[in-house]
Amino acid sequence: MTKLFAIAAVACAAFAQCAHAAPYIPASGNSVVEHLPRRADPAQQALRQLRVQLAANPNDVALATSVARQHIATARRETDPRYFGYAQAALAPWWTMAAPPTEVRLLRATLLQSTHHFPEAMRDLDAVVAADPENAQAWLTRATVQTVRGDYQAAIASCARLSRIASQLVSSTCLANVGAMTGRAAASEALLDLTLRRNADADPELQVWVLTLLAEIAERRGENALAEARYRRALQLSPQDSYLLGALADFLLDQRRGGEVTALLREQTRVDGLLLRYALALQQVRGTAAPLARATAELEARFQAAMQRGDTVHQREQARFELQLRGDSKTALALAQKNWAVQKEAADMRVLLEAAVKAGDRAAAAPVLDWVARNKVEDVALTRLARALKAGA
Repeated sequence: MTKLFAIAAVACAAFAQCAHAAPYIPASGNSVVEHLPRRADPAQQALRQLRVQLAANPNDVALATSVARQHIATARRETDPRYFGYAQAALAPWWTMAAPPTEVRLLRATLLQSTHHFPEAMRDLDAVVAADPENAQAWLTRATVQTVRGDYQAAIASCARLSRIASQLVSSTCLANVGAMTGRAAASEALLDLTLRRNADADPELQVWVLTLLAEIAERRGENALAEARYRRALQLSPQDSYLLGALADFLLDQRRGGEVTALLREQTRVDGLLLRYALALQQVRGTAAPLARATAELEARFQAAMQRGDTVHQREQARFELQLRGDSKTALALAQKNWAVQKEAADMRVLLEAAVKAGDRAAAAPVLDWVARNKVEDVALTRLARALKAGA
């Protein structure tokens, strides 16, 4: 089996931050606008060479897909979502085709799911697995999208197909991701942890994916010390991973450790979701009124720009912004409800319940509460919020 090139990129389906920021006007000529990649960086040199080759041969499908794959990997490694746009540009000759080559179709699905165009991504993925039933990356991406959308039985079926062609660690992680949302968190965590121990020499990118999921499951079960240890291990392997940084930041914010979050994210604020967490951390730190005001204004500009573009990727993050930074629970609740219609992860459930608690609207929380009960979702934060809603009824 070839290496699964986009394991980490798949996580963007669950993390609403893969979008460009609104234009930023610096306050003075001394302001740092951007840290550009160093021209001597071998990875950047390789990308430049590939782009030059592609410019000369734009219809070379093998070259175009290679360039797109490299840009997707760079987007994750550099915490820079602009590279997703570069990847799409590389695929421009085939992007609007109803039935492009299979490899293009898989890459298009990966990019579509990163911007929450889930139905379109699923159409491409269904076509890919029909044409190439042994395509492990397609089955993995398919299972991830199905889990994000709450189609758990379909996700289990995709993981089962994956298990026939992928490593035990990949297929176990796929199944654990579903099991953690369907009443089998402890068992899924134990099996996945054992599998990781047996595969200690696995690719670092794969280990980061596994460790992050294990940390999230432990956190949802209230095992904070274990969760933090796993987050830290993953961070040692991939200190720039945007999904991991966001997950660890949320974990620390819950424990009122805002100072640690500001240190963690100070150089990562080009990504909207990480800027949000940076601002939330500033709320917890004394003497930060001025930087908090700047971060809040910047976030508002970015969200306004996204709304003008018709971009709905940010709805979960924007709901948190309205609820926790602006104190507007009604607007936050409306955004969280729109987001819930698209994706159904634990973070989506949580922001809707938090907004419902603040708005005093138990009826709005009912669909999520019913979902949690029906699927036996295990999450200490959701349990606490459900109790708060019941007490306020």
